[in-house]
Amino acid sequence: MNFDPSVRAGEWLRRLESFLDRFVLPYNGAWHAAAARGEPAGFVDSLRSLAREEGLWNLCLPALPPGAPGTALSNLDYAPLAEAMGRLPWAAEVFNCNAPDSGNMELLLRHASPAQRSAWLEPLLAGAIRSAFAMSEPDVASSDPTNLQTLVRRDGPDLELNGRKWFVTGAAHPDCRLLLVVARNADAGDDTHHAHSIVLVPADAPGLEVVRNIPVVHHLAPEGHCEIVLRGVRVPASHLLGEWGEGFALAQARLGPGRVHHCMRSIGQCELALALACERALERRAFGHPLAQQANVQEWLADSRIEIDQARLLVLRTAWALDQPQPAADLREQVAAIKVVAARLQNRVLDRAIQVFGAMGLSPDTPLAALWTWGRALRIMDGPDEVHLRTVARGELRRAAQQLGRWTDYFTTPQQLAAPPRIR
Repeated sequence: MNFDPSVRAGEWLRRLESFLDRFVLPYNGAWHAAAARGEPAGFVDSLRSLAREEGLWNLCLPALPPGAPGTALSNLDYAPLAEAMGRLPWAAEVFNCNAPDSGNMELLLRHASPAQRSAWLEPLLAGAIRSAFAMSEPDVASSDPTNLQTLVRRDGPDLELNGRKWFVTGAAHPDCRLLLVVARNADAGDDTHHAHSIVLVPADAPGLEVVRNIPVVHHLAPEGHCEIVLRGVRVPASHLLGEWGEGFALAQARLGPGRVHHCMRSIGQCELALALACERALERRAFGHPLAQQANVQEWLADSRIEIDQARLLVLRTAWALDQPQPAADLREQVAAIKVVAARLQNRVLDRAIQVFGAMGLSPDTPLAALWTWGRALRIMDGPDEVHLRTVARGELRRAAQQLGRWTDYFTTPQQLAAPPRIR
């Protein structure tokens, strides 16, 4: 396995980093000021237009059809670009690579009908509209998606939805025009993994109400992590995505590339935190010496470097596996593992960086406190750590069960010590 970016990806990375430094970073203060007011930053649209003119558009979609706007980079080639974008929490939006739009576009590319592509996918690819993905619910343990209770009922030529969703990212954005709603089929049987469907719901559908934009650890995202209610929302049956009862499989497939994106952005944020911590350690003195000469500070910096490099390799291996024509047998476990590793990594690296900065690290004067908050949220968003660890453990135990007794010759019981060697 060679995880080095291709020559083509290296060129795109150079162009992206130049664009970030020249056009995006100078607006960072203005973006945070707008976010503090709870408002979308108006200048982002002009940056998006400029990025598209530069060809830095839809970088995250390997399955783009010919003629669609974008680069069709592989997951592995896109990974270092996602890392670079991660240094600014809003940068991915400039390049039309932000969640949930990126995952929704991936899902529509693979499973939408021609009419659905024309109505929703093409405007999303062009950046003309935004979208949201409604899965989690406040009244059940949504970490087990088979618990979801929002109902979809077939009624003649229509589908009718009733229920409540929350943490619907993007639903408060003024350009949000589409919600992908995961709902339980009213006629579902006992097969919980074929009991749900995904319905394409226009944001202005009668009966759909955005109840509130939920702050996450006291941070309010202008685009929203919203609670919504669906009261008798009716859409044509043609708004069903894929097949009836296929929602669970579609939702799981959507999350694979998206988790690579999340994880690489987390690694980019960790790299930024480590760089800031190193600068601070070199500049600040305590008890007559630079912080950089304190043994415990050196240990924090070294641990962060080692852990970042370990996590990056794990994520790149998963990105490579996603690109292979035949999925690896343990691909699901790989995707689960990187989600746990990256979120926990961000907590640890940001915690150390904050400690190096002291009081300033807790303030909004640096990005550290906000990035720590985001890392903590990632341990729950997109599936809690415990669910992903369960997936990894189940895969490990399944493989162990297939070769029980394989390793017993490594025991050194009295009987084995007394027995003559067995040459096989």
